[in-house]
Amino acid sequence: MSSVPLGSARPASTTPPAAARGRLAEFRHEVAKAWRHRPVRRGLLGSTGIVLGSLTPAYLPQNSPWWDLVRGIGLDNWFGRALGTTLVGLGAALLIEAWFRLRPSLYHELRHWPVTLLWSLPMLFAPPIFSHDAYAYAGEGWLLQNGLNPYLNPISVLPGAFADQTVWMWRYTTAMYPPLSLEMFHGLVALAGNDPYFSTLAMRLPALLGVGLITVYLPRIAGKMGADPAMTAWFSAINPVLIIDLVGGAHNDGLMMGLVVLALWLVVGRPGVSAAEPELYAEVGARPGLDWRFWLAAVVVGVAACIKQPAILAFYPVALIGRPWTSLRWSDTWPALGRLTLSLGTSVLTFAGITAVSGLGYGWIQAADVPGKVLTLAPFSLVGAALKFLLESVGRPVIAQWTMDAMRYLGLGLTVVAIGWLGISTGRRRPITFLSWSYLMFAFGGIALNSWYLTWGGLLLPLTRPGKRIVGSAVTITTILLAYGAGSLAWRNEMVAIGCAALAALGILLYRHIQEHNRSDLAQSEDS
Repeated sequence: MSSVPLGSARPASTTPPAAARGRLAEFRHEVAKAWRHRPVRRGLLGSTGIVLGSLTPAYLPQNSPWWDLVRGIGLDNWFGRALGTTLVGLGAALLIEAWFRLRPSLYHELRHWPVTLLWSLPMLFAPPIFSHDAYAYAGEGWLLQNGLNPYLNPISVLPGAFADQTVWMWRYTTAMYPPLSLEMFHGLVALAGNDPYFSTLAMRLPALLGVGLITVYLPRIAGKMGADPAMTAWFSAINPVLIIDLVGGAHNDGLMMGLVVLALWLVVGRPGVSAAEPELYAEVGARPGLDWRFWLAAVVVGVAACIKQPAILAFYPVALIGRPWTSLRWSDTWPALGRLTLSLGTSVLTFAGITAVSGLGYGWIQAADVPGKVLTLAPFSLVGAALKFLLESVGRPVIAQWTMDAMRYLGLGLTVVAIGWLGISTGRRRPITFLSWSYLMFAFGGIALNSWYLTWGGLLLPLTRPGKRIVGSAVTITTILLAYGAGSLAWRNEMVAIGCAALAALGILLYRHIQEHNRSDLAQSEDS
């Protein structure tokens, strides 16, 4: 009897369980190592405070199963609103301070993904945080469950628990999301057994998938392209905006950006691509062709756009990474235009194919202005609102509304022109920089600006190898947006004083972080 078959058969049956046990042991080790860091525990306390604050009358919607508990313990009053607002403000401050504290140690003393996991845990079963959009997702899924097209019917056509938990503004508007998002909402409502609250919680599942893709692949992309993986992990994977808005808020932007990151990884990670020249990745004589990774990445972009439309811009880096458009000479331009056409065409055909299979059509086009019905921090909308107020005060209401609409369209027009110019200038050689900056332009130049919109370009910003001034500005904007979210909720809850105190605390934290970072940079320059 030969001993070879026995010797070769034994590892086949024992290796997979052993490997699984090894991975589980490593998982536990990394989580335990992260837990030993005080800022990680402080951030977990912060996210827990935000969740507890969201379970009070300060933030619950009209219809929620939490109301019985709130009334049972006597918090359905002014004190309950004040307590909720305070907890959210303190929680946001703790989370942001923990984020600042982890900047020097991330990737050197601990991994980033256990931090994302621990800070997200309290939010997994909590009501939506800082936004009630997920309730509208569930309402649109409920329409499909009842055979109604959300592009033709607002949520209000089906009175009941799903409509009652939706913000009144979104009850009477039709859906603005592409068909795959709507079918996803439909499937999650069915998965939750048609329960309104659990259907809303189920909307967090796609966001978690997206955050997982971001957490896994974004630092790998940074390492592949010569950017700083530690900076990328700190700014993108454990950013409080990602934790609060994508995990806590359950926004479908999480899945959209997760798929965009996956598409970028497919083309960055292919053979022949190196970090010899950041963002060009093309070694002489080793330029990768249009292999299966290119086609799959373009399809993934189309799927991502069918979750949320801005993802379509990712066709540009998919076409140019590894084969940059080096000059405007015709010999370089026509191959680049060919790749761009193939990438965009594949993504659009994927979008159209999914739309055709869904049978829902393109009704989202008619609702494209729905986000602008609520005044946000969008610069052109703010200017338009100010002009509208002035004109209405002098008795010109018709001209006032026309002026506000004109300002919004002016912002969109300038944004399109700026993105086009960026594409044929910087973007030709630095396609990921094009995508990051274009998303940021679109967010600031659009008719509405919410904090989760900035995750589109902000998550990719470390891949552009930004200077210290840009990083500092990005950190400042992140803090301001979170402060605005907490302050806005305080204003709506008539807890302005508490909101102002939270804003002051966040301002002090930001100032202290900037001062400490400047001192650290000065010490490093003196040592060198």
